[in-house]
Amino acid sequence: MALGPRLDLRHSQSLMMTPQLRQAIKLLQSSNLEVMAFVEEELERNPLLERDETHVAVAETIAAPADAAAVATSDTLAVGDAAPLDADFSNVMDEGEAYQPGMGAGGRMDFSDDLSGIEAMAAAGPTLRERLAEQIRLTFEEGRDRLIASALLAMVEPSGRLSLDAEALAARLGCEVAVVERVRRAMQRFEPTGMFCADLRECLQVQLEEAGRFDPYMARLLDNLPLLARRDMAALREACGVDAEDLAEMVAELRRLDPKPGAGGDDEPLSIIQPDVLMRADAEGGWILELNPETLPRVLVNRGFAARCTVGLKDKEQKGFLAEQLQSANWLVKSLEQRANTILKVASEIVRRQDAFFRHGVGHLRPLILRDVADEVEMHESTVSRVTANKYMATPRGMLELKYFFTTAIQGTAGGEAVSAEAVRHRIKGLVQAETYETVLSDDAIVLRLREEGVDIARRTVAKYREAMRIPSSVQRKREKAATA
Repeated sequence: MALGPRLDLRHSQSLMMTPQLRQAIKLLQSSNLEVMAFVEEELERNPLLERDETHVAVAETIAAPADAAAVATSDTLAVGDAAPLDADFSNVMDEGEAYQPGMGAGGRMDFSDDLSGIEAMAAAGPTLRERLAEQIRLTFEEGRDRLIASALLAMVEPSGRLSLDAEALAARLGCEVAVVERVRRAMQRFEPTGMFCADLRECLQVQLEEAGRFDPYMARLLDNLPLLARRDMAALREACGVDAEDLAEMVAELRRLDPKPGAGGDDEPLSIIQPDVLMRADAEGGWILELNPETLPRVLVNRGFAARCTVGLKDKEQKGFLAEQLQSANWLVKSLEQRANTILKVASEIVRRQDAFFRHGVGHLRPLILRDVADEVEMHESTVSRVTANKYMATPRGMLELKYFFTTAIQGTAGGEAVSAEAVRHRIKGLVQAETYETVLSDDAIVLRLREEGVDIARRTVAKYREAMRIPSSVQRKREKAATA
């Protein structure tokens, strides 16, 4: 074998993530407000971009099903035609050129930002609303409860109080008032403790219960907070039935609590959620979806200015800079248009499949996974996942995040239609609430009941759902009913 240097030519294919594709993916999973902030930066940096002040409605009409009353089992809803939306981002980088940190949208290095931006990014943490949203996802497995919790989170005040009309919210969401109250009381145990309370007394009581310090004497003290505000200690001792030393300890305990757990949770005040998609009913009984024009960023490329500049430029470097800016502007306009159409198409498919929820309430959520929507709109599941992230839709049933419409499915018996896991949990709770002392159902009995109704479910799944809803076992429920009989 001869040893020595040798020159070989090899041909291979590789997929490269260009700066344009990276930025397009980031834009797709960002909310309208975040995209608006990015567009403002581009308008300042690129002289060929200008804001589009004209209002062009980007909307989609979803026709009503033939039988709206039976829409819970219908799968043939008509959706208006839409233009093909598959993104085609051209690779404008030369072969072998790699993406480098700080590279701008046109493939050039951008050193306009100093290190203070990096330090700000490192110091930035999740906001109070983001922390509460994460606790919602970890606490509630049931899709219905997540929808209710999301609505409560959107209504909470900066102080942490929740001025809630439970009956109005329950009517809007199509569920029972007791369900709203159960979700709200579970959210009161979130960190910080005492959020989502109606008044100061309830806020202090929740914090005392969490610390194991709530007893009948503290309850009397909370019932007489006006006396404490007037510093009428004599009347307060008489009302609580304690001596001066015990009262001083109880008052000191109250002072260690936080009367406004929501205040000071963030360096900046909680921002108001702006919907990305607006939904309303039309005269034909269907739905109209429109991208929010107030937050939808729109820009234009000033091609006339670019043409005039090209004629007057003689320097090769200046011409290259202008061509780079023009390419970057064209890419941004194209990306924003594709992003808007993609969001509208995915949201339309979600509404089409969850039509029963909007007409009849939370109990009619259908099983839905990313693959179902991706197959229908002819996109990849990862694209649908990015579209539904950080996007909110203003619906007749409140402000809802797109990802909350996705629920798992439980197969029906004898090859019947699959049922949403949320609907199964709702049915289990209904069976338990209808129990008497003589008719308490075991997990096996609940399984038989559900199979009679066409739901194929295992006993361990029933037990898991029951425990997640904090429903005690059949033995414990029978003891409780015997004690109250």
